[in-house]
Amino acid sequence: QVQLVESGGGSAQPGGSLRLSCTAFGFRLRFFDIGWFRRAPGKERKGVSCIRSRTEITEYEESVKGRFTISRDNAKNAVFLQMNNLEPEDTGVYYCAPACDKMAVHDDSWGQGTQVTVSL
Repeated sequence: QVQLVESGGGSAQPGGSLRLSCTAFGFRLRFFDIGWFRRAPGKERKGVSCIRSRTEITEYEESVKGRFTISRDNAKNAVFLQMNNLEPEDTGVYYCAPACDKMAVHDDSWGQGTQVTVSL
């Protein structure tokens, strides 16, 4: 079965940190662009960060630049999102997908996501 599974979410205070994991099952993640997306309460899902498959070039949404870091560990078949200096606006369900553009992700390809809540 081919799927991506997100983990590592939880609750944090503003200024805190969390590390999200995206683990691939049934395929080698290294051959794909991998994107992290966030669905904030009452809002549409949008891209947060992405790592390209061949160049390893990383991309970040403007509001997370300098705070979030995406990385890939091919031995673990996983991609990580290190989130530092968290803000309440980072709250939402985080998903990973084998694409940098959410429009390229089939509806059936989205996983369960992992909840991140940032509050005092």
